[in-house]
Amino acid sequence: MTFEEDIKESLVALRQGGVILYPTDTIWGLGCDPANESAVNKIFRIKSRSENKSLIILADSLSMIERYVTEVPEIIYELAEVSDTPLTIIYPRGKNLAKGVCGDDGSIAIRICNDDFCRELITRFRKPIVSTSANFSGIVSPGNFSEIEKPLIDQVDFVVKYRQDDRSKANASPVIKVNLDGTIKIIRK
Repeated sequence: MTFEEDIKESLVALRQGGVILYPTDTIWGLGCDPANESAVNKIFRIKSRSENKSLIILADSLSMIERYVTEVPEIIYELAEVSDTPLTIIYPRGKNLAKGVCGDDGSIAIRICNDDFCRELITRFRKPIVSTSANFSGIVSPGNFSEIEKPLIDQVDFVVKYRQDDRSKANASPVIKVNLDGTIKIIRK
């Protein structure tokens, strides 16, 4: 299966409310439409994860982010310009998202994704995609596709073939929380 076929099949699954297993700019992730509540709930079931833990969404640009947060603190534009590695930012208030995507306080974690596959998928989907690590809750995140457990793989609607043979080890992105006043708190290094 080619890059293009993986994109097309991923789009079919996402538009039908399915869950995909796909490579991101960091680790492999489970993804779905963040506005589709049943798809979001399916991710929680697959991971055996508590629904009170929020999810990360991947976007392709700051303009896309602006449609899913109530306000973008000014410092975000500066961070976007200087960050040369994947960086997940928690915004104070999300909007236009299914229940369970945002935190209990209404915050939303978003990362602008520069990976070729993810960027193309998100751009063609025309909205962000959920990205949560491809592991069962409480288990270490996989460094590459070969470390993903088969019982998890068997529960998704589509598995991307692109980069499955890549054995290099990836790490989750750093996470920071940005408040409306521009103050920053490091959540994960």
